[in-house]
Amino acid sequence: MTDGIEIFTDGACRGNPGPGGWAALLRYREAEKSIRGAEAHTTNNRMELTAAIEGLAALKRPSRVTLTTDSEYVRQGITRWVVGWKRRGWMRAGNRPVLNVDLWRRLDSLNENHEVSWRWVKGHSGHAENEAVDRAANQAIDEMLAKDDPRTDGAREPEGSEP
Repeated sequence: MTDGIEIFTDGACRGNPGPGGWAALLRYREAEKSIRGAEAHTTNNRMELTAAIEGLAALKRPSRVTLTTDSEYVRQGITRWVVGWKRRGWMRAGNRPVLNVDLWRRLDSLNENHEVSWRWVKGHSGHAENEAVDRAANQAIDEMLAKDDPRTDGAREPEGSEP
């Protein structure tokens, strides 16, 4: 089992629902890898879940991981609520179906393949890695919208260029 992997995740949504993005920063020793993606019509919770899923899915072997998220929905869901959901056949209290069950099932499966310590950090509080994945998730949205905008024909201004 590989030790000492850190994953930082974030999801973003413009409107809820609306266009959304996710990002994960993976770190092992001095090496870092950043991944991101976007969806045209989604929710913030789905993007937060997708960021954690994609971060864990990027690992090539079972690992000891510290995963940091600014989503209590993700952290509480995977560390507390999922046990009851599974016991009740993926139903919530009151016999209501679990929302985003497709993503929760995938995250639960990935979580079982690794030894994950789930950490929460307050979003937009100056935490360097959380700010970086927030920027990357929003950049993923911008790239998707620019690609889909017929006025730009997929072209974007180079970073740092003058308007």
